[in-house]
Amino acid sequence: MNNQTTLGTTSQIIDISTPIVMAIMNLTPDSFHDGGQLTTEKEVLNQAEKHLAEGATILDIGGYSSRPGAQHISEDEEGSRVMRNIAVLKKEFPDALISIDTFRSNIARQAIESGADVVNDISGGQLDPKMFAEIGKLGCPYILMHMRGTPQNMVNMTEYDDVLGELVDYFVLRINQLREFGVTDIIADPGFGFAKTAEQSYYLLKQLGYLKVLGVPLLAGISRKSMIYKKLGISSQEALNGTSILNTIALVNGAKILRVHDVKEAMEAIKLYKLTYD
Repeated sequence: MNNQTTLGTTSQIIDISTPIVMAIMNLTPDSFHDGGQLTTEKEVLNQAEKHLAEGATILDIGGYSSRPGAQHISEDEEGSRVMRNIAVLKKEFPDALISIDTFRSNIARQAIESGADVVNDISGGQLDPKMFAEIGKLGCPYILMHMRGTPQNMVNMTEYDDVLGELVDYFVLRINQLREFGVTDIIADPGFGFAKTAEQSYYLLKQLGYLKVLGVPLLAGISRKSMIYKKLGISSQEALNGTSILNTIALVNGAKILRVHDVKEAMEAIKLYKLTYD
């Protein structure tokens, strides 16, 4: 079982004894819900200020869209989108924790050097064989997500004999590999919607508590995804209520980090969850 209550960055200790919120900040033109919204330094700073004021613990900065079928971009383009903004955010909000959402080890290293604190890898090291060794050198927390294939082809890779069992095998293997590289703070993310049908994602959400056997904190990234809005016959813009409901289910089933677009509502879910279950 997972009793870990803290995560250690190079600058501070993150208390996760109470679940925390990671705020999504996509510096991309084509992300599924908020693409193209943060195009200037002022917009980035204003959004970060809002997220932090509403209670976010971590700002998750991404320059590579991972929505299904997203366009592949070069490492240089990804870096140009995120590095300057990470430095600006760290200067303006020196106590804020920043996560870099990338599957490239060079981007991860440059981002940590620019002031980021955490690496969030959708590929779990599969798209860059140098990632695990780099994380070991950097000494930062690492979010290990489950995905098959790439954002460009993952929708065609949803066949599983036992989706939960295969996730457990995947995580056990990679957690052990990370430990061999000296990585101490690992967070597991089942990757809702990544190479998974909506039905598989709902099954994994129901069974999320089983992943506590991994012995690491769990992250749930459900915010405004198609598993919500397509099932309800609405758009991602209308999926906040559904997001709050599924976030609450994730909390009940053991999630320690909620990765969201809407911080205020996620913080309210955590507060009400704590009032109910503490």
